[in-house]
Amino acid sequence: MGLLDAALGMLNGNQHQGNDPKAMLIQAAFGMLSNQQQDGGLQGLIGAFQNAGLGEVVSSWIGTGQNLPISATQIQQALGDGQLAQLAESAGISHEDAAGHLAQMLPGLIDHLTPDGQVPDTSANAGINPADILQQLSSLFGNR
Repeated sequence: MGLLDAALGMLNGNQHQGNDPKAMLIQAAFGMLSNQQQDGGLQGLIGAFQNAGLGEVVSSWIGTGQNLPISATQIQQALGDGQLAQLAESAGISHEDAAGHLAQMLPGLIDHLTPDGQVPDTSANAGINPADILQQLSSLFGNR
């Protein structure tokens, strides 16, 4: 099952996905994106990629054109051992697997969280609501 399949299963109320490591990684990533105070939310994640020399890659995800790919190694470089370890531990998978799955998931996710090539202003609230992320994935895949 792919990461987006897991997200769609969550959208459809498929509760037995709770033990699926990919679904758990998606939930952990949502938590990271919505935790404005601790992780910096979406803007903090974008900053981490820019600081790792991956500004062009992350800018392609934000922009309205084609999303550039990213490798698991680049994910590890941008997130660092601490943040990647937290995500991997939350999902019950290795750092390498977490980085690989995130490399598949983040370009599309950030692309859909930045409509019209703009990063939403999250300074007025606690970050991005995971329900909003799921809603955006739902609209992307037509509530399959």
